[in-house]
Amino acid sequence: MNVIHFDKTINGRAYTIEVSPVGVDRWRAQIVRTPGGSSALMPFYGVSPDEAAHQLSTWLTRAAGVAAPATAGALKPS
Repeated sequence: MNVIHFDKTINGRAYTIEVSPVGVDRWRAQIVRTPGGSSALMPFYGVSPDEAAHQLSTWLTRAAGVAAPATAGALKPS
């Protein structure tokens, strides 16, 4: 099996992304599991190793971003 690793730093946190072939023009990217770490993250797919890793990196960037502040008042029905 041809496995490729990408080392990425996203929002100050280091990740190793592992990409492996799962079919013709189909690659799966997932975070490399660390001992005692969570493996609940879903895999991301692409037609190339770079595309699959990019999709996972993009999702991690969005997921690790700062949430928008809550509004001061609750919404009232019109």
